[in-house]
Amino acid sequence: MFPLVAAILASDQVRAVLDRLHARAEVEDEEASQRVKAREAELGTRLAPPQRYELYQDAPLAITPEVGRLYYLMATSRAAMSIVEFGASHGISTIYLAAALHDVGKGSLITTEILPQKANWTAQNLKEAQLDDLVEIRMGDALETLQDLPEGIDMLVLDGRNDQYISILELVEPRLSRHALIVADLGKDDPDLQNYQRYLRDAASRYVTVTLPLDAGIEATVLS
Repeated sequence: MFPLVAAILASDQVRAVLDRLHARAEVEDEEASQRVKAREAELGTRLAPPQRYELYQDAPLAITPEVGRLYYLMATSRAAMSIVEFGASHGISTIYLAAALHDVGKGSLITTEILPQKANWTAQNLKEAQLDDLVEIRMGDALETLQDLPEGIDMLVLDGRNDQYISILELVEPRLSRHALIVADLGKDDPDLQNYQRYLRDAASRYVTVTLPLDAGIEATVLS
């Protein structure tokens, strides 16, 4: 566990929301994973991302509490004022990031979600955590909704469809600030994520990157 001294992140209202969401994710994410494994075993091949996400249905596909605290620590250490998140789902990671903005004392977060129901849940959860004033939720395909971004984004969080990480990074990169932090949630033995990691390392003149052994892995990158 990470040592944590925080204002809003340690508050009763935020802890209650996160405890509820993490408990739901622990059950529903495992059920979603089993649906995918069963279908792949039936077909004898790995499903393409659209088919996998169809089987995931409304599962949170959430980060763990430890990864959430890491996001919080990264954002506060960077003193991030502008954050973009690809993939809100139920808003778990969004809450950790918004809490960092709150505790730094300024800033805004743009998050994306393609599914209307999940976007609604994110909005409700942020409101319950009293962090909704810091977050703009853009519903729809992130490759379209992130076309219009402000300059000087300090942190980009990639936690949506794995096969779109490179495309989202390429889209957002011109708007990133100098030495911006790029954080990507990884998955075990996922070829799409391996392609993303290879992309970063092949462009070593632009990125300094390291894989952190939390949960299934976190790729932490700084724009050179």
